Amino acid sequence: MDSDQKKWTLRNPAVFLATGFGVGLLPKAPGTWGSVLAVALAWPIYVAVGQIGLTIAAFAAFAIGVWSSNVCIGKYGAEDPSRVVIDEIAGQWLVLLVVAPGWLGYGLGFVLFRVFDIFKPWPVSWADKNIKGGLGIMIDDVLAAAYAAAVLYAITLGMGE
Repeated sequence: MDSDQKKWTLRNPAVFLATGFGVGLLPKAPGTWGSVLAVALAWPIYVAVGQIGLTIAAFAAFAIGVWSSNVCIGKYGAEDPSRVVIDEIAGQWLVLLVVAPGWLGYGLGFVLFRVFDIFKPWPVSWADKNIKGGLGIMIDDVLAAAYAAAVLYAITLGMGE
């Protein structure tokens, strides 16, 4: 773990947002839980305000993520704290932009994003190692999302969706 669980407090708005409303504080697989939260929130966002709303949410999560991740880096001393999951939220939402809400598309989007986020093909791995701070935390997930979205789009084209 990157730092003592007791030190992370949700009373700080930046920590609350960076941890995905506390989901990142779960003891196992915080990135996966962050992606689960993103999928769960994407559906009602899309239904309420459409693809443009989900697009705005993804870009807002990115901007808030840069800020809140920087706060967490300064507060807790870890360069890329595993408890920060707003990067997974922004990345997952970007992937889901290429499909309408549905179990198959959202399920495939979830799996593909997790695969590319975990295995980090180039340039995701390069960004992860070389870009620091809040921007670094966020940008590798955006790049992983680009890979996942491209594959998801190709799969759904092939399925005729």
